[in-house]
Amino acid sequence: MGTTWEQMEGAALALVRAGPIKDRLAEAFRNHLALVNAEELPEAIRSEFRACNEALTREHPLRGEDAVRATVRKMSNHEADEIACTVVRLFAALVRETTLQAAAAQVAAAAAAHVAATVAAQAAAVVNGAPAPAPARGKASVARSKSAKSVPQVISLYGAAESLS
Repeated sequence: MGTTWEQMEGAALALVRAGPIKDRLAEAFRNHLALVNAEELPEAIRSEFRACNEALTREHPLRGEDAVRATVRKMSNHEADEIACTVVRLFAALVRETTLQAAAAQVAAAAAAHVAATVAAQAAAVVNGAPAPAPARGKASVARSKSAKSVPQVISLYGAAESLS
């Protein structure tokens, strides 16, 4: 069956193979697009995906054929080309959205790790009686000494470090 991403990729690949566009479009729908749950797609492309599915299943079939075959049979080659382009654009949008989500997750994880390390370093410095290191502020960073923390402040720093790890 495959993931949503794999099914969209399969549909795009079916559309770029040799053969009449109507046959390729019907194959892409039957073997791939029909297996995609619109709710598993990013919200930004769900409505376009649903419109594409509706465009491929709008006709009533004759005996011995399905709605996709009936719809594709009644389409012009230009209309089939347009729907095929939509499928490829949907796959490209899915790739972009997936890449952006993965990058955002990596940035969030790196930021959380940096905050946890900073809090842990400050807590360790306070416990050891040394001034807490100043947070880095880029190349123009100026280290400032902080006075020793009180016991409640040290406890809150440890609590913050524990919650982040």
